Amino acid sequence: MLQQVSDFELELMKIIWENGGTALYSEITTALDKKGLSTTKNTIISLLSRLAGKGYLATNKIGRRNKYTALVSEKEYQETQTTAFIDRIYKGNVQGLVSTLIQKELISEEDYKELRKYWEGGDKS
Repeated sequence: MLQQVSDFELELMKIIWENGGTALYSEITTALDKKGLSTTKNTIISLLSRLAGKGYLATNKIGRRNKYTALVSEKEYQETQTTAFIDRIYKGNVQGLVSTLIQKELISEEDYKELRKYWEGGDKS
């Protein structure tokens, strides 16, 4: 199972995933600036190193620059985190999660129709 990541580490991973699964340090800092999430170079390098240590990233030197490559896809991350959330909050009971989504109107009628279509085998995308 994948280790937890901090909110900022997740932002770094999202940038890398949005960049096709690889990014240079300069591309990461540019994307952070656009999101209004600027921080120090040391913090960014430290968090990228931590992500590599957790098995999320590989680091490759290209001359004097580092290229970061995602070792975990966004889908893999979402699946792992969703399973962990359901286990932790709902003790593995998916029905509890779905009930909450419906009761709090966090799932639209259109979403419900799409899910029903999926469950009935009409759309496996």
